[in-house]
Amino acid sequence: MRSQKLILLCFTVAAISLSCNRKKSDNSSQTPDIQVAEAVTDSLTLYKTYPGIISANSTVNVVGRVNGTVLTSNFSGGDLVQKGQVLFTIESRIYRDALQQAQAQLATARSTNEYATKQYAAMKKALESDAVSQMEVAQAKNSMESSLAAIKTAEAAVRTASTNLSYCTVTAPITGHISSRNVDPGAYIGGEGAPVNLATIYADKDVHATFYIEDDSFMRMHSSKADREGIDYSAIPLIFSEELPHSYTADLNYLAPDINSSTGTIEVKANIDNPYNELKAGMYVSVKLPWKTDPKAVLVKDASLSTDQLGKYLYTVNDSNKIVYTPVKVGDLYQDTLRIITEGIQPGTKYVTKAMLKVRPGMTVNPVLTR
Repeated sequence: MRSQKLILLCFTVAAISLSCNRKKSDNSSQTPDIQVAEAVTDSLTLYKTYPGIISANSTVNVVGRVNGTVLTSNFSGGDLVQKGQVLFTIESRIYRDALQQAQAQLATARSTNEYATKQYAAMKKALESDAVSQMEVAQAKNSMESSLAAIKTAEAAVRTASTNLSYCTVTAPITGHISSRNVDPGAYIGGEGAPVNLATIYADKDVHATFYIEDDSFMRMHSSKADREGIDYSAIPLIFSEELPHSYTADLNYLAPDINSSTGTIEVKANIDNPYNELKAGMYVSVKLPWKTDPKAVLVKDASLSTDQLGKYLYTVNDSNKIVYTPVKVGDLYQDTLRIITEGIQPGTKYVTKAMLKVRPGMTVNPVLTR
């Protein structure tokens, strides 16, 4: 009886051991689950990003053109000033006196002309009765003509004096935001010798971004009308180093007629509406210039791409669920996470998205499709 129990125990142990070995063998041959995605196709616009700088569409210096003491300054730096608004006043006494003197000289010239004209008329009449000589008539005519010239000279002097007096009141030549003043009230300026810069006005209701593109990029942009179809150059996306409260686009409105031979680039300008006055002259901006459309672009997740000595590649999964090493050629990044594939795979191709280090070419896997 004891012998039978011992034999039965041995058979039980053997059975358990056989079962464990079978399970271990089954686990070792189990096909691993690998996450994959399918290459998708989409119609998209391709962009190239260029660094640019913001400038006001018009920048004008407010200058003092006369000599004198600055009496008042009627604005604060950063104000929006209107065209014709008084900004500075400058001591005007010597210019008022000069105007009055010029006006007096004009009055004298007109009076002299009036007398000379009457004198000439009388001389001509007297000549008819031989009361005066031809020489006297000629002299009277000369005096009249000289008085006319004196009037013109006096009138010019009045205009100059009036203009100089007007310079004593400095107004805004354009509408825009003004800088802080360069000269404070009480300071003396000598603007007659050379105009003195008092402040600067920026016409920044709308501004423009200036950037430069390579000549070969320009040729690609204009090589195929089909590639440019659907591109909107009136709403070019802009990116700023710090996010602004509002988003902005630019309208391409200037392309230089020549190529800079030293840099091989073309100057480009794009106009930007600035209704909130958030864009300032001198700001840096990244301009996303559209240059091509692709109605059937093939896209994969950029993180799924690997690199070796031959370039970029993907691990794809064929119809037999085997891993295939697939070299690809890539294009631009799209929406920060997707990469355009220009050669190597077709839409719908399954590719490995995770655990790339755990797979190898020829390995059989159980593909788990993810988005």
